[in-house]
Amino acid sequence: MNVKGLLIVNLLLAAAMAGFALWIAANLESGAQLPIHWNVAGEIDGYAPALLALLFPAGASLLLSFVFASVPFLEPLQNRLEASAGVTRVVWIGSMLLMTCIQLMIAAPAFGWSPSSNFFSLGVGALLLAIGNSLPKSRPGFFVGIRTPWTLVDTDNWIATHRLGGKLMMSAGGLTMLAPFIPVSPNLKAVTIGVAIGASALIPIVYSWWIWRRKIHAAQSEA
Repeated sequence: MNVKGLLIVNLLLAAAMAGFALWIAANLESGAQLPIHWNVAGEIDGYAPALLALLFPAGASLLLSFVFASVPFLEPLQNRLEASAGVTRVVWIGSMLLMTCIQLMIAAPAFGWSPSSNFFSLGVGALLLAIGNSLPKSRPGFFVGIRTPWTLVDTDNWIATHRLGGKLMMSAGGLTMLAPFIPVSPNLKAVTIGVAIGASALIPIVYSWWIWRRKIHAAQSEA
């Protein structure tokens, strides 16, 4: 898997984000603060010094670039790495876009705009949709995908688990994107999104175990 191109793009993006942070902070009053946290109602409830707040997404993007770039050098199943390269690229690109989205949310008040957390929900939902769509194309590996003891030793189990996981993650992503437009209380929205995302992560793990147990029982019956 060739990561050079994406690594260069990520490094350039992180540098641009850092430059943007310095520019915004330089044009604000001394001691100015910008939002870093929103509550479930979408209201700002946490602030930090402007430069620190703006540099956080740039630093996170830089850190993620090295994490993703290290995967090909750490993956022991090198012969299967390319089969899951698409998922890695989707998560990598999606993470870059999400960090950019977060920085824009933080910087928005400097331009007279106060965005709610709904903007973030749209970004997270889009990322989950993209990951869910690419998951079924992955193959067993130690760093990419739904890695359980049962999927790692059985390619058929891996494929079946990732097909289900992909559908559940896309459903969670779609719900996360639609949540800002659903007329229910913020607390109920937060709980619903949390349950949907949690289910998309936990159900495939149980499913992979169930497939393994079913195969064991089938083998014992034949014996």
